[in-house]
Amino acid sequence: MKTLLVAALLLAPVASHAACSATDFAISDFKMKSTGSGTGMRLSLAGQLTNHCASPAAAQIRIEAKDAGGKVLQSKQGWPAGTANIGPGQSVSFDLGRLFRYESDMQDYTVSVSEVKTW
Repeated sequence: MKTLLVAALLLAPVASHAACSATDFAISDFKMKSTGSGTGMRLSLAGQLTNHCASPAAAQIRIEAKDAGGKVLQSKQGWPAGTANIGPGQSVSFDLGRLFRYESDMQDYTVSVSEVKTW
């Protein structure tokens, strides 16, 4: 019984640190820009991802390109910091435009945090 109590006390501090979640990250300054023309059209879908969690963590973001009616035409995901954690209060820049193939029907873009993990 004493062993169980000691183990529980040792694990209590670990359990009190809740894992980071998608709501602990903020996306700001998201902008869409296109360059070129015709088949050479390139997209820039760039912004900043900031960690507001109390510990280092990484977040995967999802960008959806939609038509005027809100139908999702393309959806892509990426890890702005790669396989590195982002420190508390720190930001990283991202641009996932290279993952998208330009379509003239693209009218709106939404960006969100889809997954959080610690590397």
